[in-house]
Amino acid sequence: MKPRLRPLDEQTIVITGGSSGIGLCTARMAAEQGARVVLISRNEDALRAVVDDIKAKGGDADYIVADVGERDQMRQAVKTVIERHRGFDTWVNNAGVGIYATLEETSDEDHHRIFQTNYWGVVHGSLEALTHLKRRGGALINVGSISSEMPAPILSAYTASKFAVKGFTESLRLELMHEDAPVSITLIKPSGIHTPFGEHAKNYMTARSQVPPPVYHPKLVAKAILHAAEHPTRDVMIGASGWMQTTLAKVAPGLSDRLFSWAFYKTARDEDLPKRNAAGLHEPGSDGKELGDQDDPILEVSPYTAAQLHPRTTFALGAGIAAVAAALVIKRKEVGRLLKA
Repeated sequence: MKPRLRPLDEQTIVITGGSSGIGLCTARMAAEQGARVVLISRNEDALRAVVDDIKAKGGDADYIVADVGERDQMRQAVKTVIERHRGFDTWVNNAGVGIYATLEETSDEDHHRIFQTNYWGVVHGSLEALTHLKRRGGALINVGSISSEMPAPILSAYTASKFAVKGFTESLRLELMHEDAPVSITLIKPSGIHTPFGEHAKNYMTARSQVPPPVYHPKLVAKAILHAAEHPTRDVMIGASGWMQTTLAKVAPGLSDRLFSWAFYKTARDEDLPKRNAAGLHEPGSDGKELGDQDDPILEVSPYTAAQLHPRTTFALGAGIAAVAAALVIKRKEVGRLLKA
């Protein structure tokens, strides 16, 4: 059965981790395009401020305080959205936390929390949302990472959780295909994104943590999410840098191992700035911001990502360029023959 996806301005979209970074950017963009957004996170003060801001700009927004790592809270969140808004059309599992530490120094408590949010949060959100989406039809969108396609030191536990998200999402897609369920399943795989991730993550290092550059603007991820909310999409990788890194890891694993084992220790830390006292792993972090505080240029366009979202347009443009180039070559040959004559 083909997934039934409505136009964005007719949708109610639920976004976990909606009070900062990618989730916040997506919520604002969706509201600007006419969707009703329902945001979920652990930080009620930040949620209230974000929802008030969206409403002040003419948008339709609501929030629910919940920890995605707790199945009962996610079950209640789904029930609350249905009671308040008569259902939802798209569910986005975006909530995530991080740790900057080697695996040997990461405590069991912190390692468990990473998986509780990043993996079990996706599992809980997906399975509870599907109880509604399988009846109504719609889109389930999970925000993974290029870290599900390549290894990374220091962000090791985070990387392991994203590998798990990829395996869960792709296996769930097959099960829904077998059931012929009217639900589109999408995995979004961002490269490094300029969000407060480094500010919220727990940091075992002596230096300040940051998102390894190059970093892209979260609006590129938001556009991909909203595209998937209207158009059945299998997966989207955000940013050509991620494509290059993951491709290198697949075709030349020995080389990529040596490169990544050196580069991540350089790029995931900023030795020139003092370490933050970050909160956001076991307790809600300071939210309400789309962008992080690291001082790196922000890439706001990605032709590679645009090509994935609009393959027909990209093909037509490429064919047009090729035709023009061929015509120029033919014309040049004709001029050459005339000159020789």
